Amino acid sequence: MPEQKLRVGIITTTHGVRGDVKVFPTTDDIERFRDLKKVTVTDGRRTLETEVEHVKYVGNVPVLKLKGLDDMDAAALWRQADIYVDRADAVPLGENENYVGDVIGLRVVGDDGTEYGTVRDIMETGANDVYVVDWDGKELLLPSIPSCILEVNVEEGFVRVHMLPGLLDL
Repeated sequence: MPEQKLRVGIITTTHGVRGDVKVFPTTDDIERFRDLKKVTVTDGRRTLETEVEHVKYVGNVPVLKLKGLDDMDAAALWRQADIYVDRADAVPLGENENYVGDVIGLRVVGDDGTEYGTVRDIMETGANDVYVVDWDGKELLLPSIPSCILEVNVEEGFVRVHMLPGLLDL
């Protein structure tokens, strides 16, 4: 079953003295922060369900004012915490798009039936994403291009791939 909360960013540091926080986006669309109303912030030990009071940008960095974080000291306690939104509040997906959290953990199967392990991470690069696959104790890197990633089936739990020449040369 897909995760019901999706990570959209990580709090990096405070901004000013009124409790604003700078956010490293983990979403493709940094403008999506403008529409945030409710978020869940967690550092693995504590969780804060709160509202977004306002959003501004310093360069390309989203700066959020979260309800309940009213000064720099309160905000500093949440450095390196993850920011999540409910799936229902997430940016709608386009055709052939998936949330990263839904792809991580899927089995990777070759078009010839070979099992290659599971997706551990998806790296964003300038040109295309790269699926990081745990395969026999090794790391297999697969470019997210149509000639390599043939199908992503979240419902059935697999990614079907075509192994391009050189990808298995570790």
